[in-house]
Amino acid sequence: MEIVSNFIQQSITIFAIMDPIGISALALSLLSPNITKTQISTIARKSTLTIIIAFFVVLITGDAILKIFGIGENSIKVMGGIILLMMAIAMVNGNSKKSKNDDNKSDEDLAIIPIGIPIAFGAGLFTTIIIFKHNANTLVDLVSITLAFCINAFLFYLILKNSIYIKKLLGATGQSVVTRLMGLIVGAIAVQFIISGIVNLTKVYL
Repeated sequence: MEIVSNFIQQSITIFAIMDPIGISALALSLLSPNITKTQISTIARKSTLTIIIAFFVVLITGDAILKIFGIGENSIKVMGGIILLMMAIAMVNGNSKKSKNDDNKSDEDLAIIPIGIPIAFGAGLFTTIIIFKHNANTLVDLVSITLAFCINAFLFYLILKNSIYIKKLLGATGQSVVTRLMGLIVGAIAVQFIISGIVNLTKVYL
């Protein structure tokens, strides 16, 4: 069924862009070396709540933002594709989503900014959600997008909560390999967005 196919595509796309395994490695590099399991759990909960709120804000207000600035869907596809492509290149090169810790901030202060926003929920997810919403024709399509994101948010929570164990299991090399693979997927998605946007813009203006 087309609905199931779209749901799977949305879920994989969001997972690849979010890259929770890569984020877990980055989060550990930002947080204190002696952080406790309880603190990690609290940070994971706060960060997850942050990205869920951000998702619904974008889903609800995304159209209004586009109308205010007079931006068309296809323009967003092209620009969003370029943003995703830059992100993908950075991921493949091993330079994705890097940020520096503020020594004046406690570990829990970092849960919302920068771990929640913009590391987990950045420009890539913002544009992707808007594109998905524009492609949605029915309420079922919107439910599919929401469910796909919520599933990924739950996976993000589980992975970040257990990031210490994942780091021990995969090691730095394993986490790097996963991030690079996600980068290839994000890059392919970006190219599809760019081509689709350009083709549709060409039809309008030529």
